[in-house]
Amino acid sequence: MKVNPLPSSGAPLAAAVARPWLPSPAAPAHAVLQGAGHAVPWRQNHLLAALSDAHHLRWPAPTECVHLRQGQTLHEAGEMLQWVYFPVTALVSLSMQDRTGEAIDIAAVGREGVVGLPLLDGNYTRSRAAVQLAGSAIRMPALTLAEGFAREPAVRELLLAYSQALVAQVMQTALCSRHHALEQQLCRLILLRADQQDGAALSMTQETMATMLGVRRESVTLAAARLQQAGLIRYARGQIEVLGRQGLQARACDCYGVIRREFDRLLRPRPVA
Repeated sequence: MKVNPLPSSGAPLAAAVARPWLPSPAAPAHAVLQGAGHAVPWRQNHLLAALSDAHHLRWPAPTECVHLRQGQTLHEAGEMLQWVYFPVTALVSLSMQDRTGEAIDIAAVGREGVVGLPLLDGNYTRSRAAVQLAGSAIRMPALTLAEGFAREPAVRELLLAYSQALVAQVMQTALCSRHHALEQQLCRLILLRADQQDGAALSMTQETMATMLGVRRESVTLAAARLQQAGLIRYARGQIEVLGRQGLQARACDCYGVIRREFDRLLRPRPVA
């Protein structure tokens, strides 16, 4: 898949993003869904839906809809970003490793966000991005988004607002993991995941939940069993069906509401068309 180079003339990128670290992206091994019946679904990602059609028209090929496989690595820590991804139905986890090599999930990105924010500040990331739930995403060359950030105020304000919301989520999650009971944390996790996915059934194994919460799998098993006995969820074979959302919110700590209100305040997501 060929990428047309930028013309040599014209306004340079703003200093905040004008870096020599934006290579011409080589196409990764994704199944491209764009084509007959698979036009780029701009309105199904909340960030892209907040931009006008005029912005979308300025992002031509090779911006396209691709299928992301579960477990697929989008970027490793320390890599230069060549592509950014706006999830549609996929879910991507961001994780970091300690000195022993143990990975800890720090955030998850779904249809409310974008994977590739470090592009806007030096194109260096300490996190690893891997697909947690297979699905579709809109893939865009990093250079295209960097140009939009530098030249278009609406794009810049939107990405800075999302960056602030994501940082707020990471900070609130850190507070939650230190001060709140595991069952409360699990309720928060399930509610946030439900916001990021369509439908009442969530694809999430106990091992995945344990990794995201930084606890033992056995502890998650006990906490999930209590929620199931209370009639709030039904769990079987890596699928969680939310039966009582209001009950989950009542059992969760304040952290879910804080995170949700911060996203709503900063981004005011529009309904998916």
